[in-house]
Amino acid sequence: MPETARQIADDLRARIDAGEFGPGRRLPGEPALVREYGVAKMTANGALKLLVTEGVAVSRPGSGTYVREFRPILRDATKRLSRDQWATGKSIWSADVGERPMLPADLEVYEEEAPRWVARALGLDDGGRVVIRSRRYLVDGEPVQMATSYLPADLARDSRIAEPDPGPGGIYKRLAEMGAEPVHFNEDLRARMPSSEESSALSILPGTPVIEICRTAYTSDGKAVEVNRMLLDAGAYALRYSFGS
Repeated sequence: MPETARQIADDLRARIDAGEFGPGRRLPGEPALVREYGVAKMTANGALKLLVTEGVAVSRPGSGTYVREFRPILRDATKRLSRDQWATGKSIWSADVGERPMLPADLEVYEEEAPRWVARALGLDDGGRVVIRSRRYLVDGEPVQMATSYLPADLARDSRIAEPDPGPGGIYKRLAEMGAEPVHFNEDLRARMPSSEESSALSILPGTPVIEICRTAYTSDGKAVEVNRMLLDAGAYALRYSFGS
């Protein structure tokens, strides 16, 4: 019999996965969990909080805890960065969400001196300038990602990349039109805990992990033309990487 909050949360998750509690269904409350598992109220409360923190459930004050209805986004890095995706005018986001509504929010486009780590990644001298594109993304009305792109200002400042709407195919198609087509990408991933500001921007509870992805795009001659730092709500994503042996 599960005894700890972690064990009870794992048992409830297994029951959710088995279909006992479907999307939008109310989970047993603290009194029911106390009776079912023979634990203290604090332990039952901790189990429900774990499910909320992990993105499995949502808490509705005065009503209870419910199985999250949001369907995780399958982020297929190989597919979304394929030339067949952006070169045909499609957003790389459409590879992730299909027909689900996706909206950018809090979009800012501006130019400033590159942070030192960005300057190193782009091969710029200290003090080199970059065009920065900062935004959040909402899917089904929920914030799921924050992203900040950095591009060399000498390359991007007089193009549509420096405008709020870069046009069909996004910045990669614009880079290709400018003779700086990205043909190779590196993505470095790590899981970490967010700052309070990041938790607020993604509408996640403190203690919920995020996935940080830093992508660098390179031309055929090995020149870095973009660095993109993304922060994903870990509970909203499944990551897929396809590659041969």
